[in-house]
Amino acid sequence: MSRRLVNLTLDTVEDLPGRCRRCVFWELDPVGRERAIEAGDPGLEKEAWVSATLLEWGSCGKLVYVDGAAAGFVMFAPPAYVPRASAYPTSPVSADAVLLMTAHVLPDFSGGGLGRMLVQGVAKDLARRGVRAIEAFGDLQWEGASCVVPADYLLSVGFKTVRPHHRFPRLRLELRTALSWKSDVEDALEKLLGSMSPHVALGRATSATLEPSGGGRALSR
Repeated sequence: MSRRLVNLTLDTVEDLPGRCRRCVFWELDPVGRERAIEAGDPGLEKEAWVSATLLEWGSCGKLVYVDGAAAGFVMFAPPAYVPRASAYPTSPVSADAVLLMTAHVLPDFSGGGLGRMLVQGVAKDLARRGVRAIEAFGDLQWEGASCVVPADYLLSVGFKTVRPHHRFPRLRLELRTALSWKSDVEDALEKLLGSMSPHVALGRATSATLEPSGGGRALSR
């Protein structure tokens, strides 16, 4: 069995699973996302976002292939490139950190260490580029139908809470910690990525949207 890790590009974006290919939950603000959906092809907006981010900042995602088949992916970017991030009550993301937008390993490939491979690839990539940390918005009430990673899992793999919230705390992982993870922590991350369905992994928001009012609370189902 061959495994290969590659950067997300305009060529490889086509290999994102299912509706994730056309999802722009993180890439656009709530109003922009609705307009893209009404226009009929949010996939074009996703391509535009990937293109602009690659040109202006650099690599913003990784995909892993097993025997030539796309098996998982992770996406990340500085908060300035992620409009949805500002809608969360625990924003802004720290100036020295990159935002973990989403990550997923397809169920058929879970348990094979692909989650570890993806996240360590991101950590090494960002460390070489002088980034100090990864931050993410966690969901304390995650039930499998949300666009946000469950906070409990983030904590279990080494993230620390930097801004508490009853629903969406902001958590942080120092890259020097990520690069030295032990196998048991990496296995926990693998379980996290394998538990996320492909339809919500990239922030599918058909039934989960951020409310711009009400103190930033979001993701009604």
